[in-house]
Amino acid sequence: MGIARRARCTTALGAAAYAAWVRPRLWRWGAADEEVTGPYPGSELVPHGDRAATMAVTIEAPPARVWPWLVQMGGDRAGWYSWDRLDNGGRPSATEVHPEWQDLALGDHVRYWRSGGAVDAWEVAALEPERFLGLRGLTDLRGRNLDPRRPRPRAYVEGLWGFLLHELPGGRTRLVISGYQAMRPRWLGRLVFYWFLVPVVWIMQARMLAVLKRNVERAAPAPG
Repeated sequence: MGIARRARCTTALGAAAYAAWVRPRLWRWGAADEEVTGPYPGSELVPHGDRAATMAVTIEAPPARVWPWLVQMGGDRAGWYSWDRLDNGGRPSATEVHPEWQDLALGDHVRYWRSGGAVDAWEVAALEPERFLGLRGLTDLRGRNLDPRRPRPRAYVEGLWGFLLHELPGGRTRLVISGYQAMRPRWLGRLVFYWFLVPVVWIMQARMLAVLKRNVERAAPAPG
C-alpha cells in the first residue's frame, strides 16, 4: 500500500472514530439525556440557531453560592476558571468571590482577554439571578462585533453561551452549560461546528466545570 493510500485510510478511520465515538461523548460531557434533548433557555436570542454542545456537573452547594462565581466571570474580572494561558492572557482566574465584581445587568458586556488587552466579547442577553445567565456573541468572520438589533449580514457567527442552575435536594446544584449557535454561510458553519468547535469547547469547558466545582465546594461552609 502506498503512502498516499495509507494516509487516506488513516484519515478515513480517524474521521469515522471521531464521528462515531469521540464527538458524541464530547458533545454531552457529564450531561444526562434530558439535559441534552430537553428545553434550554435562550433559543429566541439566536435567530435560526441550532442547539450547541451540552455539559454539566453537580456541585455540592446551593445555587445561591454558585451564582456569584458566574456573575464575576470576564477577562477584566475573575477570568474563566479554565486554562488561563489559553483564554485569560496568562492571568490567573479568581479563587474566591469578589464583591466588587457582582454588579452585572442586562446589556452589559463581558470582556475577553486578547494579546492587546481585554475587549468586549459577549453581551449579557439573559439574566435570571441564581437560575440562568446567557451571554450572546455576534461577530463577522473577522471577529468584529455586530449589532444584534440590525439585520444579519451574509457572513457572520452568533452564539448564546448559557449557564443554567437547577437546585437539587440536599442543598446541591446542577450546573448545565449549553446554548445556541448559528453561522453563515451554512456550509462553513457545518464544517466548523461539527469538526472543530466541539473539541475546542470540551478542552476549555470541561476544565471550567472542574474548577468551578472545586472552587465553589471549597468556599461553601461545612455542614452544620
